[in-house]
Amino acid sequence: MNKVIKTAIDIVGSQKKLGEACGLSQQAVYKWLHGKAKVSPEHVESIVDATGGKVRAYQIRPDLPKLFPAPNQSA
Repeated sequence: MNKVIKTAIDIVGSQKKLGEACGLSQQAVYKWLHGKAKVSPEHVESIVDATGGKVRAYQIRPDLPKLFPAPNQSA
């Protein structure tokens, strides 16, 4: 289970609400949650916005440090 996506779901309220915030279905969020798909880069900011910044971009896609650098990394 993807703990970062689980946190985002808990903040937003449901898989369906997180999906709606990203313009996607609940099924897409389910796939992220259970590791069946990665969050595509174009949806990362939607998740950050939906959680009021509590979930950060670098947490969602740590495998893309050039696109989403951690606070202690330079872009």
